[in-house]
Amino acid sequence: MARFILGRMLQAALVLLVMSFIIYNLIGLMPGDPLDIMIAGNPGATPDVVAQLRKIYGLDQPLLARYGHWLWAALGGDFGWSRVHSQPVLAVLAPALWQTCKLIFLSFTAAVLLSFALGIVAALRPGGLLDGVVSLFAFAGMSVPVFWLALMMILVFAVQLHWFPASGIATIGDGGFSDQARHLAMPVITLALAQTGGFTRFVRASMIEALRMDHVRTARAKGAREGRVVLVHAFRNALIPVVTVLALNFGALFGGALLTETMFAQPGMGKLIYDSVLGNDFNLALGGLLLATFLTLLCNLAADIAYGWLDPRISLT
Repeated sequence: MARFILGRMLQAALVLLVMSFIIYNLIGLMPGDPLDIMIAGNPGATPDVVAQLRKIYGLDQPLLARYGHWLWAALGGDFGWSRVHSQPVLAVLAPALWQTCKLIFLSFTAAVLLSFALGIVAALRPGGLLDGVVSLFAFAGMSVPVFWLALMMILVFAVQLHWFPASGIATIGDGGFSDQARHLAMPVITLALAQTGGFTRFVRASMIEALRMDHVRTARAKGAREGRVVLVHAFRNALIPVVTVLALNFGALFGGALLTETMFAQPGMGKLIYDSVLGNDFNLALGGLLLATFLTLLCNLAADIAYGWLDPRISLT
């Protein structure tokens, strides 16, 4: 196991290196640079001053040379300075990552529990009335745009019923646990519903296949209780393909919950990366994208380890 994890970590390091090179060059090829924005705010800057600034920031060097300097500093834990926030990149990423973690963990947990319950219930009677209702709910969840669902949540629960605040992360002057929970309620529900449809379809399909396996029929023939047959013999085997989907979606959410964070004004990773790209904040955009990549790779590693726990026949050596 230790050898497997070490090998995967080395692979992750190589992927991060390649991704950093690609992202750095793509951002560097974008029109304009941070210095152009600084000059636009100070039209009286002379060409000599501009040239001196380019030399100070290293913008007079070739792109590959600038990447080499950035990589060497990053290996030492220095990911640069955020131009927009006037802070180190890591200092800006930390609160955004924490806010995204709260949103993702709560919504992902709710989506997984709900999809497991609906998928199992639908798989027990394929083609039945309950299966049809669950399938309709799943397809609706997969088809409804996230921004529309967020708008409906705001319109109904914030504007009409006044149950929850429409946006933000806390009320000014309050900021307690209950207040933050009220601000997180609608974003969590929106993101959970957006994920539940796809998860339910995967769980249903996997459970139907697992319930038809020989060992499940054998367990029933031996007189095992139906609950044990479904939850122990079938569900554990059904989880193996589902774990891959869950891990990929969970990792992608660290950089991809942009619409939900934007609609509810949640200052998370998705919105931070989007704003940094638009604002030509190169260091922050690069740091955010690499962090999202690392977390996705970490989730994939966790999924591989879960395979070995779910099915002892899978060797991780």
